[in-house]
Amino acid sequence: MSTAADTDRGVIRIQSQHTVAVTIDRLESQLKQRGILVFARIDFGADAARIGLTLRPEQLLIFGNPKAGTPLLQAAASAGLDLPFKALAWEDAEGRTWVAYNDPQYLVHRHGLASNLSAQLAPLVPLLEAAAQL
Repeated sequence: MSTAADTDRGVIRIQSQHTVAVTIDRLESQLKQRGILVFARIDFGADAARIGLTLRPEQLLIFGNPKAGTPLLQAAASAGLDLPFKALAWEDAEGRTWVAYNDPQYLVHRHGLASNLSAQLAPLVPLLEAAAQL
């Protein structure tokens, strides 16, 4: 599920059928099965708890494939601001889990790249969607 406001800012947001941790676990597993590098997993909730603050579950996964990302970086060094690719999962106040990521077409537009370069990132979208589904 995405909203117009999210789409206008280049953010795709979909509801997950799983908890934050399970959603990120599923995505991480799918990425690794396909040889996509997982650079980092940040657990914002755990970080907040370590300093005595509370935060609903929220995790960020940073991942990519140099073969896919390098052509974007070659075309515009500024693409490095958005690469490697990221997926954010969080629990809202109603207990629903959401996953958000940057729309590949928006990234291409944002950095003034040729439109065909969005195809470099497009294969990630079905993996993000599958991680959120049953």
